[in-house]
Amino acid sequence: MSDSVQNKDYVVVLHGIVRTYRSMRSLAKFLKAQGYPVLNVDYPSTRIPLESLIEHINRQVQGFNRDHQRKIHFVGYSLGGLLARGVIHRNRPPNLGRVVQLAPPNQGSEVADFWKNNFIFKWIFGPAGQDLGAEEKSFARVLGPVDFELGVISGNRTWDPVSSAMIQGPNDGKVSVESTRVPGLTDHIVIPATHTFIIYNREAWKQTLHFIECGKFNRTSES
Repeated sequence: MSDSVQNKDYVVVLHGIVRTYRSMRSLAKFLKAQGYPVLNVDYPSTRIPLESLIEHINRQVQGFNRDHQRKIHFVGYSLGGLLARGVIHRNRPPNLGRVVQLAPPNQGSEVADFWKNNFIFKWIFGPAGQDLGAEEKSFARVLGPVDFELGVISGNRTWDPVSSAMIQGPNDGKVSVESTRVPGLTDHIVIPATHTFIIYNREAWKQTLHFIECGKFNRTSES
């Protein structure tokens, strides 16, 4: 292994709600193939509140982030994108690099708002699911604008007509394209992908890598 590969920046990968680190293995493997040391964090996304999840993740990040001469980047899918913002908001690494969010509910989820009082929704999504709404006091809203390099990848395809009927405008079946935006973001791109499968989309992988390396998305990239 060359010195350039050995000294590459760190990347932390964060999965979505009702998922595990296994769902991010393909993306993590892709980034590792480019020479990046990757921490694919696992956490109990449906069993504890978001604040507790942030502390759980932060402990693992601190153990991974040993060399502050390297940057540390975050890649978060859905809830994982909010958790990345939460970790940075509470315990910002001194060597923070760039952040990529895949299908994040940065302005909250209309679908979560609709179902949050349903006992089945509560049972499946747990306390974290109650924090994903679009109301003013929701976790996503109280984090405020971002002051770091953030790239957001949104999907505009859906196979869930019931959820999509609750969402205004183009959406991925769970969140609208507009609700993935947040004040202060650096770049935003929309690709033809659904919320469920965007993490397996090779265009999303390539755009993630491009933002980590260049600080912007590749507008000439082809799927």
